[in-house]
Amino acid sequence: MSDARHGAAAPASPGGTVQSVDRALDVLEALAERGGEAGLSEIAAGTGLPYGTIHRLLRTLLARGYVRQESDRRYALGGALVRLGGVAERMVATLAQPYLTRMVELSGETANLAVLEGDFVVYVAQVPSPRRLRMFAEVGRRVLPHSTAVGKVLMADRADDEVAALVGRTGMPRRTANTVVDLPGMLEELRRVRERGYAMDLGEEELGVHCLAVGVRDGARTVAAMSISGPAGRIEALDREELAEGMRGIARDFGTALGA
Repeated sequence: MSDARHGAAAPASPGGTVQSVDRALDVLEALAERGGEAGLSEIAAGTGLPYGTIHRLLRTLLARGYVRQESDRRYALGGALVRLGGVAERMVATLAQPYLTRMVELSGETANLAVLEGDFVVYVAQVPSPRRLRMFAEVGRRVLPHSTAVGKVLMADRADDEVAALVGRTGMPRRTANTVVDLPGMLEELRRVRERGYAMDLGEEELGVHCLAVGVRDGARTVAAMSISGPAGRIEALDREELAEGMRGIARDFGTALGA
C-alpha cells in the first residue's frame, strides 16, 4: 500500500496489516474500554505503545475529529466516530434481522441485539414476539449493563479489573429488588455467565420480565449480545439449557456473518 503524501510504502506488521493503522485502532479501543476518556498514561498502559508513538497517533486522530482533548488534557473519543458508528449500527441491525427472527421462532419471545457503547448497553435491533403479550426494548435505548442479561454477557468478556472500573464509573443503582448492586456479587454472577455460556436477567431491570442472553463473538472477542425477553412465567417454563444451546448456535452463525 503506497502513502500518497510521502511517496513511500506504509510499514506493515508481520501479519500483513499496516502497523500505523493497527496502532491507531489500539488507541481508539483503549479509549473505548475506559468509558471513552483516558489520560496518556492510561492509553499507554492499555496499548503497550511508547509515549512518543501515542502522541503522534493522537495528533492525527485529533486533526480528523476522531479524538478530542478535554480542558484537563485527558483525551476522549471524538464526534467523527458518531457518523461511522451510526452507519455501522444500521448495517449490523439489518444483517441481524434473520438471526433474530430465528431466535423468535426458537423461543416464541421477542429477540434483541445489543452492543456496549462506552459504559452503556445500547439496543440496536429487535424482532418482536408474535404473541399479544410481548416485551419491547426500544431500539436506541441505553441502559446500564449490571441489571440486564445482555449487559452481563458483554461484561463477562472483560477482566474483573475492567468490570470494576466500569461499574465504578456508572454505579450500580437498584432497578428492582432483584438487582445485583455490589461488585463482589456481580463478579460472582459474571463467573457463572462464563461457566455456563449465557446470562439471565430475572426481573433485575424490570419486575415480571425475564431475559436470557448469549454473546456474539468476532474471533476472540464478544462484540454484541443477543437475547430473548418475555413475561417471567413464560421464560421460566422454557428449558433454559436447551434454549441457550439453540441461541448460541444462532449467535455463532451471526458472528460468522459479521466476520465475513
